[in-house]
Amino acid sequence: MVASLSPATNSSRVFYVYDAAMHGFAAELTDDEARRLSNIPGVAGVHQDRVLHLHTTRSPGFLGLDKDFGIWPDTDFGDGVIIGFVDSGIWPESASFDDTGLGPVRTSWKGRCVDGERFNASMCNNKLVGARFFTTGTSLATGDFLSPRDMAGHGTHVASTAAGSEVPDAGLFGFARGTARGVAPRARVAMYKACVLHDCSTASIVAAIDAAVKDGVDILSLSVGGLDDPVFYKDPMSIALFGAVRAGVFVACSAGNFGPWESTLSNVAPWITTVGAATVDRVFPVSITLGSGQVLTGQSLYAHTTNPTDMIRLLPSNCSNDLEPDRIRGKIVMCARDFGVYPSYGVAVKKAGGSGLVSISPLDWHMDALMVQPFTLPAVAVSAREADRLSAYIDSVPDPVASFCFTGRTATGENRAPVVTSFSSRGPNHIVREILKPDVIAPGANILAAWPGESPLTQSRSDARRSSFNIVSGTSMACPHVAGVAALLKHKHRDWTPAAIRSALMTTAATLDSRGRGIADNSRTSSGVATPMAAGAGHVRPQMALDPGLVYDAVEQDYTDFLCTLNYTAAQIRMFVPRFAGCTRTLPGGAAGLNYPSFVVDLSDGTGVRVLKRTVTKVSEGPETYTVRVVAPDHVAVTVTPRTLQFEKQKEKKSYKVVFRSKKTAVGSTQFGHIVWENDVHQVRSPVEFRWT
Repeated sequence: MVASLSPATNSSRVFYVYDAAMHGFAAELTDDEARRLSNIPGVAGVHQDRVLHLHTTRSPGFLGLDKDFGIWPDTDFGDGVIIGFVDSGIWPESASFDDTGLGPVRTSWKGRCVDGERFNASMCNNKLVGARFFTTGTSLATGDFLSPRDMAGHGTHVASTAAGSEVPDAGLFGFARGTARGVAPRARVAMYKACVLHDCSTASIVAAIDAAVKDGVDILSLSVGGLDDPVFYKDPMSIALFGAVRAGVFVACSAGNFGPWESTLSNVAPWITTVGAATVDRVFPVSITLGSGQVLTGQSLYAHTTNPTDMIRLLPSNCSNDLEPDRIRGKIVMCARDFGVYPSYGVAVKKAGGSGLVSISPLDWHMDALMVQPFTLPAVAVSAREADRLSAYIDSVPDPVASFCFTGRTATGENRAPVVTSFSSRGPNHIVREILKPDVIAPGANILAAWPGESPLTQSRSDARRSSFNIVSGTSMACPHVAGVAALLKHKHRDWTPAAIRSALMTTAATLDSRGRGIADNSRTSSGVATPMAAGAGHVRPQMALDPGLVYDAVEQDYTDFLCTLNYTAAQIRMFVPRFAGCTRTLPGGAAGLNYPSFVVDLSDGTGVRVLKRTVTKVSEGPETYTVRVVAPDHVAVTVTPRTLQFEKQKEKKSYKVVFRSKKTAVGSTQFGHIVWENDVHQVRSPVEFRWT
């Protein structure tokens, strides 16, 4: 339970006391005690603890990062910036956390490392500058280390993705081999373990956030989430992260892995930067030759290179109760799940005597964005398009057969990228429809990063393979990429607010892929091109974000005004702003009027007219003039006033008004456009969603 009340410190049932990101405590209470506590004057709210779930050699280069020029040397690779991770812990022995060449952490840093099971404070160094754990009083399953040490592997992976030191000759079984490094390789790492294996209690998460704010982190990365409460004031994590942003900490959170279905996002509060997942231009191709002579292409991390295998009988499976040895021995088993089957299924197939596995992902249309798994037997993942060809062949013959050809090849630069992954959660924002989410996308498919040397590469205990690096997919992997980019921006622009950093990321994001076409959506259910519901403002571009020209800034008062538009009571708003006295300002346009780098235009009220206002702050040097350019559906008239913004100096602010007018009373439910302020040097682009229902 969490409540805004200072408990007696000698209570054995009090697990955590929060006094930085939010005010309250976590304790074990009966239902009756919780009801009585909620009625005590001064208690803002009582919330039941919930369990949330955890959501590189190629990706830095794919993001345009180069060690010899550009944002990396311009920001000294993020040196000195401290990124806090609320996750499953860390493996301190990993070479990704070596501190060679790093100076001491800044004197203002208040974080520390703590002793625990198989973890000594002395394991920290000038790279790993903080390591604490917050698992007291949780009802989660035991079996993890009672220390900051990582058993799940998730925390080690995300921390090294954001800020891992340079590690030459990294890879997994020869795949993705090269020099591994984080997006901000000289940034410092502070781990706040709040997850036991893959489950995380909200009480522990809030305790970790609270500690990170007090310690003085610059960036927070949380690749964790669940189904959000329908209102922000019932979500302790959203409340705590509001406190972190209020303290000047930039917060990146994963969007969730519940795509491609609509309204499946996690972490949608406007003070959070919500990150979806996309591919990089790297695949691990494998061919499947059918008995008919057709050749299908999939992906695989099976490490044993072979000439084409013998033709082996193909056998469809229901992935559950039909793995009888007498049925599948010596056969290639085919199984379909939304995004392919987990490695544990491959273990079961191998145990029953199967010769191989075809993992079918019916929701992934192209091979490029398949979630590749390190199976323990010969296995290939195929997309829905290839699966359709496979099914047609199986239906055409009485005894279908196939042959695998594993080359151990890693192909880069050959496939179209980025592509939004099917698993990445989609909008619209189910809590506040007027705030467009996700904000951006970043690499999240098949990311190579550090891994605990004693943990299985899969979640199967029977998997005896070990490696210091692993290839993993998820919006969990996308989030630390953005945290790393934010660290680079923070190094260069110490005075930028969290909202300014998010604005720079969004308004400079790419909407075209490596082939100059609109970023694609890999979901079979999509129309092809990714909309802002899947891609947000687009794919992050670190070099462009370093000099965005203009930013859409927001501070505590702006978010307070936003909360007022949601008709929250004063007591509910005081959970976020303890000294809140009442709503004194009106936010023009309601929640959609928040000074956000994107627009949601609701034209469903019958008038067909919507008026919104935005304010931009000049962050570039020297005088500049910007002219507006609008792209909108034919049946929407958009008028921007003024059409030109002239700036004389840095930090100067200018406001503009946009009138959106629908020319028809009934149109499709949702369409998209954008508003761009531009000159010869800068393009400041904001996505716009138009909706009529």
